[in-house]
Amino acid sequence: MVFTLRGDKIRIISARDMSKKGAITRAKKVIPKFKSENDERRFWAEHDSTDFVDYSKGEKILFSDLRPSLKTVSIRLPSSLIESLKTLAYKNDVPYQSFVKMVLAERVKEELQIG
Repeated sequence: MVFTLRGDKIRIISARDMSKKGAITRAKKVIPKFKSENDERRFWAEHDSTDFVDYSKGEKILFSDLRPSLKTVSIRLPSSLIESLKTLAYKNDVPYQSFVKMVLAERVKEELQIG
């Protein structure tokens, strides 16, 4: 796993199974301090993390509580449309706001595949 520390938070950059090359214990280089995330992105695009991280000391863990970031939006819809959405949601045994998210996600996916 490649990660960076942001204050008291850990930002995961990538994770993969360890290769034999990465399992070999050797002197590791020090990860430099970065002035910006762009500098950090450029650095990791040009360097192999196995030169900086001793993966042999890694532990497998589960991130069971990870959820996508959510953002609240306000949208004005006709009352009749809201009632229709609630009826469809009820038929699908789903809360209506979750149903609206499902419908939007399906439509966006469809549009992105066509265009």
